[in-house]
Amino acid sequence: MAAAHHLLHAGYARDDGVASSISLVLDGAAVIVVDPGMVADTELILAPLRSLGVGADDVTHVVITHHHPDHTINIGLFAKAEVVDFWARYRGDQWLDHEGDGHRISPHTRLILTPGHTNEDATLLVETDAGVVACTHAWWRADGTPAVDPLADDQHALEASRKRILAEADIIVPGHGHPFVSGRPPES
Repeated sequence: MAAAHHLLHAGYARDDGVASSISLVLDGAAVIVVDPGMVADTELILAPLRSLGVGADDVTHVVITHHHPDHTINIGLFAKAEVVDFWARYRGDQWLDHEGDGHRISPHTRLILTPGHTNEDATLLVETDAGVVACTHAWWRADGTPAVDPLADDQHALEASRKRILAEADIIVPGHGHPFVSGRPPES
């Protein structure tokens, strides 16, 4: 059986505020929250979880696509979870390195390194019945804006990461917006 992906919160990046796109992935015993960052109210994360029968203490892993506060600030809601980033796993007082590119969190999820927005960006690929879902910050929004990331550490690396993600994923969950189908690259 494949993993299940649920979008808990479609993020946004506007003049009046910023919030990350937050996902829940269910894969066997793994209960994974991706990018629990800034939201107007933590109930925008916790209420959708409860509606899916998941409590904060049920979350086994938190994956962060990069270390910016708008994607990490609510990690503390999941105190029992192992936190996973581009190069390590963190549990209690343990810093546990992992293999990086290709690291499997659960049978149907794996990290790929996708630098560009930051040099430490990672994308979580989730194998679902609907196809492979990529939770990433290679794009901000579903329409591909901004095409040139004004905060990118390396725009050329970002372009290469975008190509890699489009080659591997069917559905893209951008950092601050609703998912889009990867069969059509976002308009630049």
